[in-house]
Amino acid sequence: MSFHTTDPALTAFSEGNSVRAQEFFGSHPSVKDGQAGWTFRVWAPHAKSVSVMGDFNDWKDGANPLELLCDGVWEGFVPGLKQYDNYKYSIQTADGRMLAKSDPYAFHAETRPGNASKLYDLSGYQWGDQSWMDYRKSSPIYQKPLNIYEVHLGSWRRTGDDQMLSYQDIGKYLVPYVKEMGFTHVELLPVTEHPLDASWGYQCTGYFAATSRYGTPHDFMWLVDQLHQAGIGVILDWVPAHFPKDAFGLYEFDGQPCYEYADPRKGEHADWGTRVFDYARHEVRSFLFSSAMFWLEQYHIDGLRVDAVASMLYLDYGRQGGEWTPNMFGGHENLEAVDFLQALNGHIFMAHPDVMMIAEESTAWPRVSHPVGEGGLEGGLGFNLKWNMGWMNDILHYIKLDPYFRQFNHKDITFSLMYAFSENFVLPLSHDEVVHMKGSLINKMPGTNEEKFAGVRAFYTYMLTHPGKKLLMMGSEFGQWNEWHYEHSLDWHLLSPDEEWAKPHRQLQQFFKQANAFYLAHPELWELDFSWEGFEWIEANDNQANTVAFLRKDAKGDALVIVCNFSPVDRTGYTVGVPVPGAYTCIFSTDDPAFGGKGLGDTEPVKSQYNESQGREQSITLHLPAMSAAIYRCTRKFPVRRKKGEAPKVGKKAAVKSAAKEKAAAPAVKEKAAKPAVKAKATAPAVKEKAPAPAVKEKAPAPAVKEKVSAPAVKKKAAAPAIKEKAPAAKRPGRKAKAEKEEK
Repeated sequence: MSFHTTDPALTAFSEGNSVRAQEFFGSHPSVKDGQAGWTFRVWAPHAKSVSVMGDFNDWKDGANPLELLCDGVWEGFVPGLKQYDNYKYSIQTADGRMLAKSDPYAFHAETRPGNASKLYDLSGYQWGDQSWMDYRKSSPIYQKPLNIYEVHLGSWRRTGDDQMLSYQDIGKYLVPYVKEMGFTHVELLPVTEHPLDASWGYQCTGYFAATSRYGTPHDFMWLVDQLHQAGIGVILDWVPAHFPKDAFGLYEFDGQPCYEYADPRKGEHADWGTRVFDYARHEVRSFLFSSAMFWLEQYHIDGLRVDAVASMLYLDYGRQGGEWTPNMFGGHENLEAVDFLQALNGHIFMAHPDVMMIAEESTAWPRVSHPVGEGGLEGGLGFNLKWNMGWMNDILHYIKLDPYFRQFNHKDITFSLMYAFSENFVLPLSHDEVVHMKGSLINKMPGTNEEKFAGVRAFYTYMLTHPGKKLLMMGSEFGQWNEWHYEHSLDWHLLSPDEEWAKPHRQLQQFFKQANAFYLAHPELWELDFSWEGFEWIEANDNQANTVAFLRKDAKGDALVIVCNFSPVDRTGYTVGVPVPGAYTCIFSTDDPAFGGKGLGDTEPVKSQYNESQGREQSITLHLPAMSAAIYRCTRKFPVRRKKGEAPKVGKKAAVKSAAKEKAAAPAVKEKAAKPAVKAKATAPAVKEKAPAPAVKEKAPAPAVKEKVSAPAVKKKAAAPAIKEKAPAAKRPGRKAKAEKEEK
């Protein structure tokens, strides 16, 4: 592999446009003058000299010097090396110090506490996931189910003596488990190399190296391959926001700020003890662009969840007055980071339009998951999904309340629909919410143990039926009492098959399995996640009963009726309006005895009646068990009939009777009998074009249909800037709440 100072690859790197810089930087097997060896290249713009030292030269400084090519790029060839040899760069700084640095572009590294880079040839792995890759290209995630299981590989499961499993051993357990539980994807906390277990991987030192804690790069490829062959997608957490100040890493790489901003008011996160990447520097942009592309291409990763985006966007993030400098317009937006994110997403989607770029953005920054457009502050950031942190904070606040006080906080479960369609949202119940004394999911629930389990079932069903894609942290699915801890396995003993005390946990796991299967089988719950056309309130204001009811609809207009009772009170005789007359069958209930419930609720179809409710002519009266959620479907539609004592409406038969009685007014009767407008309204083509909602299927020109005709106005409202402006009421959790997370 040979490069010259005028090589396009180096030009692209120095101009900040390289997306595969690892192909020429780092270490690569090569042949020179008939000798096999390895070529090394590194960027160190302030260095006086650079050499390679390692196992092969007894770590002697200067034994294998590199030559300066141009613009701070150093190159050298060392013969006779072999795979897995350890090495570092010895860098002489401008002020004469000698630094030992690991390779920023290394593909493999020593297992901590060691921190040297390792020679590793990535070629040679034979992938078996072509069917999955073909499926991904033909199945955009927007109209598909996305139910993510968040996993920390070091603590999902461990050996009997609490040691980490390898990539290979993890795969043997994780792949069949995720498949059986019905999740569509796994999201892995960072596997990029990192020195400190307690950082969970969020303080990276190896942006091209899969951590050696669990095995080799080929071993990680095997794990991804096995997941894909089982039909499970893989998302990787990726951290371009900051990096740690370990002496062997990127920190002041050649003795001066190199990868980080030189100005400490931009380059230092004091609360986290980390440095911020210099998003304006071309070589740094090339480094980060290439890292993102590398994981997608080399490891077949299906998406990147970009961590701590808010900390990148704001110059005053985590900084007090006087600790930051405004941008050129006097604002607090980091314009360089905005441009970097827009360019990053542009590069990624140009090469791979079928992947996911997910923003963990915790503020009300607008248009995060919108196209870049003209760029700058007026354009979108270019992601295609965004975590809904406002929903997460609201709902977790709500479920922790004693049910009596929930009535005073009802907006926590309804406000999210004010902005639900302003972005392509993912609803996250992530690792951040089950650590640092926040309690596990089940321990957030008030009441007795029985009420806690019931609360988890009801809440998760509400989450699955709420617009947006889904994410759940591991361990929540079987009711782990303890908070997640990175040093210990999940409490799998809670599922002991022969222990009576473990029965509630086994039943909860069975609930999650069945709930996920129900979600996958019903496109009403995911086909129109990002549009008002897929959602409609039935009852949003019954705060005194702690109850909500709504419709979820698919592209054909088929609908499910979802009713959630977040109170410990059994509500027999609860009435909700329905879109069409018919018999409604409960097809999923969280109170099922198989899940640990009491088996109450509606076991037979419920027939709709002409009892107006929530602005609808037809309604059904239900039995809602305490702390439960139920999903109904119209399994038999009734013909439209008029109410008793109601005057006949103008129609074909009515026109004939009128014609017989009023022969004298024959011309008028003929004109009335023709009634083209009525006929047109009966078939209502215009209404069908405007809104494919279930209400359109009613042939009678009832008020509900007239109201539904106005649905397009609602759609416009959902996309209007006004809605986006309301989103800040979601509490902008980022700056304070986010700081807790980054204790990592």
